[in-house]
Amino acid sequence: MLQDTRTIRYYQQLTDALVYMWNRGYRYDDLRLYVDGYVDALRHTNALEIYLIHRLEEEAMRYLRDPSNFEPTAMPMPEPESDYY
Repeated sequence: MLQDTRTIRYYQQLTDALVYMWNRGYRYDDLRLYVDGYVDALRHTNALEIYLIHRLEEEAMRYLRDPSNFEPTAMPMPEPESDYY
């Protein structure tokens, strides 16, 4: 579980990007490469402590393996128009 605010912010940005890429047609292998690159960039920039980056990577991989995160959301059905004027 992530508790550091900066780590949570990076996690949210990463998972939002994963869903966006999935909806654009990228698949698991592409998303895995994206996560690897994202985490590697965090390591090289020293944006977070190493142990926080490791936790973020674990949580991101858990998110990536859960298929329910990539299911299309149900669109609300429009209400039928009434004939009353």
